[in-house]
Amino acid sequence: MQSNAIRQHRPTVRLLRPFETFFALESASGILLLVAAATALVWANSPWSASYFQLWETQLGFAAGPTGLSKSLHHWINDGLMAVFFFVVGLELKREVLAGELASPRKAALSIVGAIGGMAVPALLYALLNGGGEGGAGWGIPMATDIAFALGVLALLGSRVPVALKVFVTAVAIVDDLGAVLVIAFFYTASLSTTALTLAAAAMGVLLLLNAADVRRPLAYLCFGTVLWLALLQSGVHATIAGVLAALTIPARRHIDAPEYLRRVRAYLREFEVELLRGAGVPTADQRDAVNAIERASEALGTPAARLEHALHPLVAYLIVPLFALANAGVRLSPDLTMVTGSPVTLGVLLGLFLGKPVGILGASWLAVRFHVAELPDNVGWRQLAGVGILCGIGFTMSLFIATLAFDPVPALLDQAKVGVLAASLLAGTIGGAVLARTAAASARRSDGWRQWPV
Repeated sequence: MQSNAIRQHRPTVRLLRPFETFFALESASGILLLVAAATALVWANSPWSASYFQLWETQLGFAAGPTGLSKSLHHWINDGLMAVFFFVVGLELKREVLAGELASPRKAALSIVGAIGGMAVPALLYALLNGGGEGGAGWGIPMATDIAFALGVLALLGSRVPVALKVFVTAVAIVDDLGAVLVIAFFYTASLSTTALTLAAAAMGVLLLLNAADVRRPLAYLCFGTVLWLALLQSGVHATIAGVLAALTIPARRHIDAPEYLRRVRAYLREFEVELLRGAGVPTADQRDAVNAIERASEALGTPAARLEHALHPLVAYLIVPLFALANAGVRLSPDLTMVTGSPVTLGVLLGLFLGKPVGILGASWLAVRFHVAELPDNVGWRQLAGVGILCGIGFTMSLFIATLAFDPVPALLDQAKVGVLAASLLAGTIGGAVLARTAAASARRSDGWRQWPV
């Protein structure tokens, strides 16, 4: 009986293992993000604040004959390294659409509808406070959720938070990222260069042809992906969009399925064992052939998209995103904070993230359940969903990124937006985590009677 129960449990364990690995990675990244943001804020307001701002204005570049490219360190991080971040976001989107939480419309409905509500209401709140004013361009700032920080808070709650709720947060944040990418592409662009856009379209066409031809070597995609990035850098469309576009062309098809892989590997292992039984002390030619065949089969079972995501995710989580936070979270706080906190930009961002996010996510989710478009995940109640809605008000990485795009030419407005992002993220993380902890404690003491809100 026990062995049967274990066998029945194994599929569930295998299904959740990739998510748990992803969750652990993002949780640890959230801690690094917090340290980097705190360091930037302290440094920017210390006696050495001048060195903080001077560091990011350091010019770096290269030249090749008559052509060259030179940008500040801040721009290399925001336009260059963040393209790798968006590349991983694109790979995550592709994985979720093909085989994850977004693969089935019914399965994905709650996350998609909740994310749309969580983007629309914050943008509307911000626009109500800033529409027509000098800060009107910042409406996209409170739309996004920082997945690393949100999952970092959930990690602190441990097993008290159902896995289904963590999956929901991840799916909402990924849909949020897609929404932010579209907002950046269509609304935060400078004047467009037809020549550069034509070159970008040609590079994208080659990447699509490589995918159609099932080219699986990363080097080819790297070469034309770099051309795509350089073209978009000069086009007026933000260069980081190249990361998402390139990611969507990376092959995600398997050449063999799991049963075929098992059959082949067993056959190759039998060949290896035959040579071993003959007393071979060192690997023979046949054994080496068997090992090489197993390696080829393993490669055929995997996909280039999965391998690249696995390889790049630690680099993004532990280096690129914390470095981005260090370069962008530093804001010089005025001695008279009322001048900043009372500005429409700060209030718009703060209310959009801290109030608009939970109202949008919870309201849209309730409507989806009410009209039978979606259903609540197992072991997840409305109070928990409310806590998650508050938690998703942690905007940080993407919010700071959009703030830079919206207000880079106006430092005063950029500082006001940053204060709003930092304050909202702190409030959302603290109060959202407290609500979830309180809900977990309450559910442990009594049955989940509040789950059944009238729908």
